[in-house]
Amino acid sequence: MFSVRFYSKSIFAAFFLLAILGISACSSVPEDGRQAENHVTSPSVPVYTYEIVNRYPHDRDVFTQGLVFENGVIYEGTGRYGGSSLRKVELETGKVRQIYELPDQYFGEGITVFGDTIIQLTWKSGVGFIYDKNSFELLRDFAYDTEGWGITHDGECLIMSDGTSALRFLNPETFEITRRIDVNDNGVPVDRLNELEYINGRIYTNVWQTDNIAIIEPGSGQVSGWIDLSGLLPPQSYSTPVDVLNGIAYDTANERLFVTGKLWPWLFEIRISS
Repeated sequence: MFSVRFYSKSIFAAFFLLAILGISACSSVPEDGRQAENHVTSPSVPVYTYEIVNRYPHDRDVFTQGLVFENGVIYEGTGRYGGSSLRKVELETGKVRQIYELPDQYFGEGITVFGDTIIQLTWKSGVGFIYDKNSFELLRDFAYDTEGWGITHDGECLIMSDGTSALRFLNPETFEITRRIDVNDNGVPVDRLNELEYINGRIYTNVWQTDNIAIIEPGSGQVSGWIDLSGLLPPQSYSTPVDVLNGIAYDTANERLFVTGKLWPWLFEIRISS
């Protein structure tokens, strides 16, 4: 259930191998990156690869949890207790233009830009924050009874993940759940859904601890495609086990797709190919 408070103004190499071997309305996991069980993908669902178009510097000290591109800049939500923030970042340089640091008791999660506001989730606190997009002033918060992982919107409803296979659609004014879908690959549940981005009528999501992005039909929850990003970040660039892919942003005007990860030194512009 959701409530609102106001502030005063002041899969894809591993997945495919397992398969070969036999297999529009509105979980708690460790931070140390221990490997979780992989899903099995259906051979009938296409798997896409990628080309690197460009790469941009990214602060490798930030634990990326949410990513949005709008009007030439990157908005980024970062996590970890004592290190969570909301940032406005120059794409070309990685320079931070603006920052709001969350209190130490909150572990920041996914973000989305909705109208003149930015909405940010937290992991286990059951609270999300709404900011003025321009000033980063905290306007209000809202409560929810699941973990918070990723968030995006389709122009009408907010769409939220909680680390399971469920995606919930929320009224952006009341934060009431209007419906939910259970994401599946031809009947096989796909869980660990993390950061979200709504692109051209479909939901793109990182699957936590994998190199894969699932493309989801918002009406049915069916996975209609996978993007295999294996090898995007060279092995020598990883510094810890939690350096996993996490962060999808889309430049609608120029049809550019950006991805990054937790503690990654680069933000990549990629082109999807068959």
